Amino acid sequence: MLTFGGSPAWAAPKGSPWGENYFPNAELVNQDGKTVRFYDDLIKDKVVAINFIYTHGDTCPLETASLRQVYKLLADRMEKNIFFYSISIDPEHDTPKVLKEYSESFRTGAGWSFLTGSKADTTLLRKKLGLFRDGVEADKLNEHKTSLIIGNESTGQWIKRSPFDEPKVLAWLLGNSLSKFKAGKKAEMAPYAEAKIIPKISLGEDLFRSRCDSCHSLGNEDGLGPGLLNVTERRDRVWLARWLKTPDKLLAEKDPIALDLFNQYKKILMPNLRLSDADVEALITYMEASSKALNN
Repeated sequence: MLTFGGSPAWAAPKGSPWGENYFPNAELVNQDGKTVRFYDDLIKDKVVAINFIYTHGDTCPLETASLRQVYKLLADRMEKNIFFYSISIDPEHDTPKVLKEYSESFRTGAGWSFLTGSKADTTLLRKKLGLFRDGVEADKLNEHKTSLIIGNESTGQWIKRSPFDEPKVLAWLLGNSLSKFKAGKKAEMAPYAEAKIIPKISLGEDLFRSRCDSCHSLGNEDGLGPGLLNVTERRDRVWLARWLKTPDKLLAEKDPIALDLFNQYKKILMPNLRLSDADVEALITYMEASSKALNN
């Protein structure tokens, strides 16, 4: 059966409807201007990760940055038997040229296509893949919690996940789980007794791991955004709190530091993460403690 929940979907039985008769063969255009068909060219006999984006929101860049971490883990298998597809839901704005610039900003490469198509076709694809919510705009962060679907068309296995899941888990699902399950068999799971104890982490560390580390390091190394070593000393604390909570407002106000960061890092938007004041304080405290630990 095709499962769109958070649990693994086992291989479809022979004669399963989740094949060419289910998936639309819609015409799409990739970032290089090449026309492709959704079923024939993109998913048939492939292991894939599919999400829907638009390039001018403040949440989609965060989602793309998170998937980039998964992409890097699978680099040696991309375009061989694993493919990523990010399909725009705003064809009027997201032309192939815009998608090309967007993909280059995130330094993506082989095996990851950014695509556009008609509004009708992309809406149909979202509905067929279980990633459509009527009347909900995709730039709301909480609507991105389960906005990714990964699957193996040849076996009929499809799993709906969050793009903000631990990158190693998503990479394992794409690189091992989906490619190794056989019809009628379940994955071999390690006994609970062998499982490692999960260490307790602070709210700040949890927020940083789930929201920030796809773009930022805690050291000097730049990623898609600046390294954050000693950031609490380099930036005014009040300004830093505002930047973490409402970066979109600072950019709209043409704050000079915000504009400089935006231009310096290829105009990738710092997303508004809808953080509470307590979340912001926890993040700042965690970054401050991490810098002290690295400096000692």
